[in-house]
Amino acid sequence: MAVLVGILVAASFGSGDFLGGLAARRAPTPTVLGWSQLVALAGAVAVAFAGGGTATPRDLALGAGSGVLNVAALGCLYRALAIGRNGQVAPVTAVIGSLIPVTWGVARGERPSTAVVVGIALAVVAGAMVSSERVERHGHFVRRAMPLAVAAGIGFGTSLILFASTSRHSGFWPVLSARACAMVCVVLVVAATRATARRPPASAKGTPRGQAALAGLLDVSGAALLLVALRHGLTATVAPVAALAPGFTVAHAWWYLRERASPVQVAGLALALGGLFLIALG
Repeated sequence: MAVLVGILVAASFGSGDFLGGLAARRAPTPTVLGWSQLVALAGAVAVAFAGGGTATPRDLALGAGSGVLNVAALGCLYRALAIGRNGQVAPVTAVIGSLIPVTWGVARGERPSTAVVVGIALAVVAGAMVSSERVERHGHFVRRAMPLAVAAGIGFGTSLILFASTSRHSGFWPVLSARACAMVCVVLVVAATRATARRPPASAKGTPRGQAALAGLLDVSGAALLLVALRHGLTATVAPVAALAPGFTVAHAWWYLRERASPVQVAGLALALGGLFLIALG
């Protein structure tokens, strides 16, 4: 159950990241974040009331902290994807974002089986392989996009830990507090940087406005599914499965942007399937 939901989490986050990064290429990052988080907040309200549960102040505080870290990580990721390439940014973010919660889970006493440990290792390596590309010349990625990718990975990994620390009876209320705080942060950033809050422009090849809105919907869907996965499986198991999100990001790039798949990326997909099979066996 946890592995299946983890795959859905990866699909939601990976697809949302692709759309958000695509929108950020033609609209200011704060504007894209603002529209995506507005839609995510509306979705979180619906999910919270539908899911029920009773959240304590601690649960809401953990959700709020997770939301702040998540939106900061999204901002870094969208900007990195806008100035870099999907296959350069995604592996760094994915590996760091998965290793942090895995390390935390093991430190807390989680002891996955040998098959799961091997599957976790394969899933992490697969995330990097599926997303791999040659680094651009002149060190453009290293100078500009890599620091943002690292920051995004740290933010996502720490955000997942905070979500995992919420109680089971809190329902999806932590998701709502996360999205509410994320929206406040975006508004503050827009005000501090004097960035425009105008709607992203439309174009003949697609609307950044629609891409940002769909990214927000996928973001809140992924967050809700993540809570379900964390509450039905070990954090050290769920995190690397969810970290396969770059595979979906790159798959969209292959399909919609006609980016060619390398032999290493194809091998990474096969490795990912093997890793998921071992995790499911465990």
